[in-house]
Amino acid sequence: MTTLLNAMLIPSEQTVYTGDVIQGVPVISQLNINDLEPGQKHRFFFQGVQMGTGQHWYVPVVVAKGVQTGKRIVLTAGVHGDELSPVNAAHQVMASLDPTQMAGTVMAVFDLSRPAKEHIQRKWPIGQKGGSLVDLNRVWPGDEMGDDAPTRHAGMLWHRLFKPNVDVALDYHTASTGGDFTMFIFADLRQPEIRQMAELFPVEQIKNDPGESGSLEMAFVAAGIPVMTIEIGEPRIFDPRKIAMAVEGSMNVLKHYRVIDGSIDRTSREAGTFFGDSFETIRSATGGYLEMLVDLRDKVTPGQTVAIQRNSFGDVVAEYTVSVAGEVATIARDALSEPGSRIIQILYNSAENSVENSVENSAEN
Repeated sequence: MTTLLNAMLIPSEQTVYTGDVIQGVPVISQLNINDLEPGQKHRFFFQGVQMGTGQHWYVPVVVAKGVQTGKRIVLTAGVHGDELSPVNAAHQVMASLDPTQMAGTVMAVFDLSRPAKEHIQRKWPIGQKGGSLVDLNRVWPGDEMGDDAPTRHAGMLWHRLFKPNVDVALDYHTASTGGDFTMFIFADLRQPEIRQMAELFPVEQIKNDPGESGSLEMAFVAAGIPVMTIEIGEPRIFDPRKIAMAVEGSMNVLKHYRVIDGSIDRTSREAGTFFGDSFETIRSATGGYLEMLVDLRDKVTPGQTVAIQRNSFGDVVAEYTVSVAGEVATIARDALSEPGSRIIQILYNSAENSVENSVENSAEN
């Protein structure tokens, strides 16, 4: 029995059709894009992990396969369930592609965290332990024999969909519910290819960032696959302005890798992107109602008050100041804030702030 189970968990080298069809779309449990007809767009439901009742979570997949060989690029949208602008960005990129004029493939994978998406919430709800919430972006590359359903689901997606079919990855996200983000990229700029990709996006801010353990980004990095995490603003909505920037940058990446023809459009240089390598994160010291004194992309200086907090009587119970020079990257949109909640993050350049601090100290001395 153990031998049979292990054999079932070893991915085959070819696309595996389960024989099921959902809403006219074939269901697969393994993909090999080499099996697909060139010059066409292909739709699938990927059969993910089972629910407690034995039914499966199904993940939508679209593959545009060019007539020529070339880079295999993936767009991922929906690792968190409250991230909706990424879905629209991926829709727009895929709709613009003509496989008869392409080299390589572009694969879009939607709604990876299916139960979270159904509830438009960030984390995957599981039935274990009386009901727990699991962040799917902290369990990659997953494990098909893992201790919970999300970990197994990630393992299936990783081994049967992503790893065999991807050369370059664009991982779309947004801020979590209750917050807001600039048009922002996390990228490990120490890697020349990733830096080049990041600079192709006409975004508002880019953070030189080594990545978060357990994230899909880090799974790609560990596999030697260039990747970036692209934050498209606010959750739970379509943000047309930021979606447009994400699409423009993504199309630049496809042109850069010669998947499609065309000249490069606006990049970070034309957009005046702000680059930083560190965050200053300010959290609520107490409960109360927030009054934000700054907004996204505002420049701040050391000692500047960025928020105040009042109790139910209207008394000011806390004031929040920053200690660095930089730009506002994330901000709380929920007016009521519990102790420990994130209020704001300032993106800054650590080297520049060290120089400023040194100058200030010298002046004081």
